[in-house]
Amino acid sequence: MLTKKPQAISGVSPKSESVIEELYPSIATTGLGQLLNSLYESIPIGIGEFKISYLIFIPPTIPLALLLYFGLKVFGSKYIVTNRAVKIGNALGLRVTDEVAIEKVSVVSIDPDSRLSFYRTGDVRLTGSAGETLMLLRGVPFPERFRQVIAETADSHRMVAASLVTIRNRK
Repeated sequence: MLTKKPQAISGVSPKSESVIEELYPSIATTGLGQLLNSLYESIPIGIGEFKISYLIFIPPTIPLALLLYFGLKVFGSKYIVTNRAVKIGNALGLRVTDEVAIEKVSVVSIDPDSRLSFYRTGDVRLTGSAGETLMLLRGVPFPERFRQVIAETADSHRMVAASLVTIRNRK
């Protein structure tokens, strides 16, 4: 059961699973979104971060990008970090399609080749202790921040488990 009530310490709940963060992937997860990114980045000439290709290609493709965006909000997925797991669920509803227990996550990294500069997205990879990929979260907006949320949640889970072992051994 997922709870969203305020807690004294964020994400800490002894009996229930608490949502720490929900995130919707970018349109960069789709082939059309990646095509739009390559179109927007096709002419690197510009002033500062504002490229000529933005002026040429963004205005005529706005309706297509908006349609794709709203389609993902209805038919897409969302990423959920709780105090017990990282999950992929449907954008509407609570149906979970994939889940990894937080204690299995050893390394949280961002795939360097997955970066799309226009959308400022990347793929976040969850890796187990044996080096196996547990889950790949595609098209994460501002992936550094989301990687940090998952890594800190996994670290805090490990520290709490170690503290509980120490407390049990005192008796």
